Amino acid sequence: MKVSVSHAADVLLRGGVIAYPTEGVFGLGCLPSNEQAVMRVLDIKRRDAAKGLILIAASADQFDDWIALPGGATLPEPDLSHPVTWIVPPGPNVTPLLRGEHASLAVRITTNPTARALCLAVDSPLVSTSANLSGKPVARNRNVLQRQFGSVVDYVVPGDCGPASGPSEIRDFLTGKVLRPRES
Repeated sequence: MKVSVSHAADVLLRGGVIAYPTEGVFGLGCLPSNEQAVMRVLDIKRRDAAKGLILIAASADQFDDWIALPGGATLPEPDLSHPVTWIVPPGPNVTPLLRGEHASLAVRITTNPTARALCLAVDSPLVSTSANLSGKPVARNRNVLQRQFGSVVDYVVPGDCGPASGPSEIRDFLTGKVLRPRES
């Protein structure tokens, strides 16, 4: 895994787009600070920019420049069996390209070993959107991922999804309200 993560980090740092495993599905991603790469992710996925994107990180402190939680609040530690994407107030430098038409930003502390290693290798959160064309089923195995996206991303990172079995639950950080329940 070390060589593939190192190669993926080089691709990301050069402004590239990768496909990689996350907790429950394969994702498409790039560095959130590279607007050209973010636009490319949206183009590859055929995703409406108004929908916004999720950022994942290896730890809460990787979000320091990206989120603005009220009154010293912190993101909860991730639960290995129940990944949660939090809808949070964005930091002042978060562009509408990441937020979409929303006043908030979606973030998740990842528990997938490959995704965590990628975030650590680039010392940054990553854009993370499911590896599918907008409105189509998500790639849940590497063969489908390679067939659908291998020719349009700069690197497909080897690894397995897990430990969850599908997309994460989405919750509003300020209210605790579940906006999208987890798949069983």
